[in-house]
Amino acid sequence: MNEITLINIAIAVLFLPLLGFIVTLLLGKKVKPIFVFENVVITISFIAAVYLLYSKLAFFGDNSITSEFEWFSFKNTPFIGDISFKLGFLIDNITALMLFVVALISMLVHFFSIAYMKGDERYNRYFAYLGIFTFSMNGIVLTNNILMMYIFWELVGLSSYLLIGFWFEKKSASDAGKKAFIVNRVGDLGMFAGILILFLTYSTFSFSEIFAQLSNGVLPFNSQFWLTVTGILLFCGAIGKSAQFPLHVWLPDAMEGPTPVSALIHAATMVAAGVYLVIRIFGFLTADAMLFIAVIGMLSAFIPATIALTQNDIKKVLAYSTVSQLGYMVMALGVGAYKFAFFHLITHAFFKACLFLGSGSVIHAMHHEQDITKMGGLRKKLPLTYATFLISSLAISGIPLTSGFLSKDGILASSYAFASLTGHWLFPTVGFLVALLTAFYMFRLIILTFHGQPQDQHKFEHAHESPFAMVMPLVVLALLSFFFWYTPNPINAGSGWVLTKWIENPELHTPPSSRFEFMNGDEEIHSENSHPPMYSNLYSEAMHSAHYPAMILSLIVAILGIFLAFYVYQWKKINVDNIVVKIKPIYEFSLNKWYFDELYHSTFVAFTLGLSRFLAWFDLKIIDGIVDGSASITKIFSSFIGGFDRIVIDGFVNFTAYFSGFIGILFRKFQTGKVQTYILFVIFSIVILLFVFKNF
Repeated sequence: MNEITLINIAIAVLFLPLLGFIVTLLLGKKVKPIFVFENVVITISFIAAVYLLYSKLAFFGDNSITSEFEWFSFKNTPFIGDISFKLGFLIDNITALMLFVVALISMLVHFFSIAYMKGDERYNRYFAYLGIFTFSMNGIVLTNNILMMYIFWELVGLSSYLLIGFWFEKKSASDAGKKAFIVNRVGDLGMFAGILILFLTYSTFSFSEIFAQLSNGVLPFNSQFWLTVTGILLFCGAIGKSAQFPLHVWLPDAMEGPTPVSALIHAATMVAAGVYLVIRIFGFLTADAMLFIAVIGMLSAFIPATIALTQNDIKKVLAYSTVSQLGYMVMALGVGAYKFAFFHLITHAFFKACLFLGSGSVIHAMHHEQDITKMGGLRKKLPLTYATFLISSLAISGIPLTSGFLSKDGILASSYAFASLTGHWLFPTVGFLVALLTAFYMFRLIILTFHGQPQDQHKFEHAHESPFAMVMPLVVLALLSFFFWYTPNPINAGSGWVLTKWIENPELHTPPSSRFEFMNGDEEIHSENSHPPMYSNLYSEAMHSAHYPAMILSLIVAILGIFLAFYVYQWKKINVDNIVVKIKPIYEFSLNKWYFDELYHSTFVAFTLGLSRFLAWFDLKIIDGIVDGSASITKIFSSFIGGFDRIVIDGFVNFTAYFSGFIGILFRKFQTGKVQTYILFVIFSIVILLFVFKNF
């Protein structure tokens, strides 16, 4: 195995979904079973991704493999000189793992969709859109530079618009697609500004070249402040794509798309792109930028978790759960634990995809009913769906022997260690609180959906387990939610091969100076050009000390959350309706999603609409008034000029012509043709002249 072979495999993984998109889209109306080609292509792409992962880990270890080519260049440009724009691939362990996750989830979603979307009038087009989505995400994962990432970043935005608004004949779906597209453009604008600052400073888009110059002390505008600003601006792209506060409002509305699309977006593709971006730029994030990221992650973990408590739409509960779990990952990045953030990205991809596809199985069985208060008792009708849904819910709740327990425990332990060094105890406090809320709302969802008595007897009687094509992906994803795929130690992810051997990025070892200022009692420990905290002895000691307290506490809050859900909804020891009446303002606040949509509609949307109405009025009254007034004045002036031309100019010309004609007529009388007459006129003229000159 050599580097060229690995690069060729990566090219195949990237472009096979694009081939499927093109062929399926072009032949979709003519060849009905063309969707099979798309599924075959995605399967081959998955096999190639597996082989790439194996080859990278087996033959190349922690070494990164880069291949690039010049896209186009400019010579002797003013103020800058020669400019070269390059595209290329970077294959390290993070790339290989991420490609595997994306390929697996995409393939399973394709298989699930075969039965779920059967009968749809745009069946083949749907699979084509899945292909372009996968191609776009693979491009983000494989790139070695921020420009190429931005190109595929926007392609993911286009793909999500097509899939979220796939049933565009429904106004809600059409609006959701537009909302996702527009909200993401807000974050992407900040990301674009950050990219421009990077290029202006380093004259390159390559991650490795930027890191190399940064390690030599080259800063944007020679300022640590502007390095912080650049990191935050780039993070704005992640705020949009990963639906972080305050741009989280698009993700729940994205549920209007087909349920398999929800699984694809929420598990391993679009929303994971933001976390992946921050991991790639982690090396030049300053302490202030990371603190900002941690705060955004903390808010994004807490706010959606409180909203999920009261939602009754099965997909919206999972959607807010996704935002909350992404908040965990972002908070982990902010406190320096990029390994645990990426680890949780992997584990979350599997159990969240299982949960969304499981909700699709429930919706399919209940004839497209999504309200969990109208379900109940479905574990008898959907035993496999229930079992896989339960396993995934245990994983997201952080119960031992699941992958979620390992990754979430790592994040909570990291925030705990960070707080012990810096005094920022709000991060672990919110982290543990969100863990409790997660366990509660997930088992509320399970109990209302699968336990108890059927609330809609007619739909319950006709419900049945989903076909093999839909159940098989659930089983695979549920199995991947167990711990043994990641580590032989069920209580310590740090002892396993995923964290210790696979998730590694050497470029993250050389961050900018002043990354962290740790407080140790009254003594400030500050090191210029220090490593990230996870590579410092101080942080390692704090992590070691935090592991067991964080693990025990996270287990306690998870069990407490599950117990409360059973206490309230299964055993009905507390009347929910009575509680709702007593805390109605708080309940309404959660049910209405903290009124973010109303707030944005009354501010940004209203301002935009008001501005557009003002501009329309200005255009109609002022601009058109000026144009119409100018036209009227021009018309009047042209009428005057026309009259002047017609009466005065033409009158003078006509008078001259008439006068000349009159003179001609007059003198024509003297033209007799007789010599005698002409002699008489001459003699008469001579006499007149003699008379005139005589008087002088």
